[in-house]
Amino acid sequence: MATGAAAVLPALARAAADPAPSPLSAAKIDHLVILGTAAGPPAVPGRFGIASALVIGGKTFVIDCGRAAVTQYVNCGLLLKELGGIFVTHLHADHTADLFNFFLLGSGSSAHDSLLHAIPVYGPGSAGGLPAAFPPGRAVATIDPQDPTPGIATLLHDCNDAFAYSTNILMRDSGTQNISNFMDVREIPLPNVGASPTGNTAPSMQPITIATLADMTVKATLVLHGICFPSYAFRFDTPQGSVVFSGDTAPTPNLITLARGADILVHEAIDLAYFKSHGLAPNFLHHAETSHTDIALVAGIAQQAGVKTLIVSHLGPADPRMVSDARWKELALAGAAKSGFTGRVFIGKENMRFDLKGRPIA
Repeated sequence: MATGAAAVLPALARAAADPAPSPLSAAKIDHLVILGTAAGPPAVPGRFGIASALVIGGKTFVIDCGRAAVTQYVNCGLLLKELGGIFVTHLHADHTADLFNFFLLGSGSSAHDSLLHAIPVYGPGSAGGLPAAFPPGRAVATIDPQDPTPGIATLLHDCNDAFAYSTNILMRDSGTQNISNFMDVREIPLPNVGASPTGNTAPSMQPITIATLADMTVKATLVLHGICFPSYAFRFDTPQGSVVFSGDTAPTPNLITLARGADILVHEAIDLAYFKSHGLAPNFLHHAETSHTDIALVAGIAQQAGVKTLIVSHLGPADPRMVSDARWKELALAGAAKSGFTGRVFIGKENMRFDLKGRPIA
């Protein structure tokens, strides 16, 4: 039996040669839309901030709200009046940059399309404490020492307050409503599994149900995202299929438990070798290794979970001039060959659509 590189290369060659499945017609069916694929707060050419949308039963549910998520939402033909909910995996800026914009820009967008009612927003509550900086002893400032770890409810409340003048004026001269009327924030209760912002941030646990919306059930689990706490992965189960979003995470058994048997796994990835070879600071490399999943390992996680389709997203580095789509695909397929994953593998690109069995839609 071939071992090592000798075993990987023939399998990689076969995988690369496999023809792509024929795209389905663009008929109105429940489906997944990739809005943005970029990791990290910085703006880069060629990608938008991390965000996805599930269209289920005529309603649209947004998962994470990275840079330009609202623009991408409307660019993809999705209607604000059909927005059914927003789910935020964690409170890093690259996942929340456009969160308030769904309300600021969507509550009075146009006579043709705008928010019509309060939108449920599911996301983390307060971390409850700040851990020490890395490396130990490094001095760091603390923003807002009176409330240094606001949860998603406070984040949205304070954003609304910060735009008070604009909203107050618009309510007086154009009939705009109070933006807070459109925000129904539901902080996810921290699972009682002994998790801590300064200890184990993702102890072993079974997924918890956080929402039941029509025929869709949404479950969550804690995942390992360095010292960012709480950080969640989400699973959406529908009659048409099941979709899991890893959020930002290092490899963790909790995600495999959550994703078991899912039709689609949308999983984050970094190219750790790229970062190591380009002389990044030790604290950044520590963050990368403890907070994210190397592209070489992602297909193996899909294999362990028994998922049928893997979509790699939240790409870091995000700039395609650093790591091209072709290179991401090469690395992902190498991981698939090594792990024995035989499902479909896609590198996420803006505006991609899939049915809930993981088949591309034209």
